[in-house]
Amino acid sequence: MIGVILCGGQSSRMGSDKGLLKHEAKTWAQTAVDKLSILGIPVKLSVNRQQLNDYAEVFAADDLFVDAASLQLHGPLLGVLSAHLQFNTEDLFVFACDMPLMEPILIKELSAAYKQNPGYDAYVFMNDHEPEPLCAIYTAKGLATIFDMLQNGSLTRHSMKFMLDHLTVFSIQLNDAQKTCFRNFNAHAELNGL
Repeated sequence: MIGVILCGGQSSRMGSDKGLLKHEAKTWAQTAVDKLSILGIPVKLSVNRQQLNDYAEVFAADDLFVDAASLQLHGPLLGVLSAHLQFNTEDLFVFACDMPLMEPILIKELSAAYKQNPGYDAYVFMNDHEPEPLCAIYTAKGLATIFDMLQNGSLTRHSMKFMLDHLTVFSIQLNDAQKTCFRNFNAHAELNGL
């Protein structure tokens, strides 16, 4: 398994690249890398073409990969399927860079569920009845299914939740105290008190 930090969003509401924002002297992207690194897996960063030079000043070139131009997609699914094309035999632990409150214990819990319950296509936390697709594990087999659906035109919506509807999913229900770990930040006004 490899870790994939999704940094390739447009950050339009934030006004600057979220992955390069600083919290406690580290970029959000580096904080995300550190959190996934506790699993002892290689971690790569997914960026779009416009971000590549800025990220190359902060991270090793080998740790970056760019969204696949051949995929007619937007949003997180573009980053996830680009990672699958690049590392098509690897299961992916996908983690968005804009969840700085994520606790390492939850990352370990998801990894343990993946190891103890083989055979599913995806492993996700459930926030009430909604999946949290941006801190989740997707198997190479499951992503191959989604890529085939995209190729043959049957992936009619390009959202992470729609993708999950077409996979066998192992889910873990979050308790109320854990839900804040999944808070993502989209605008400067939301950063107060972080």
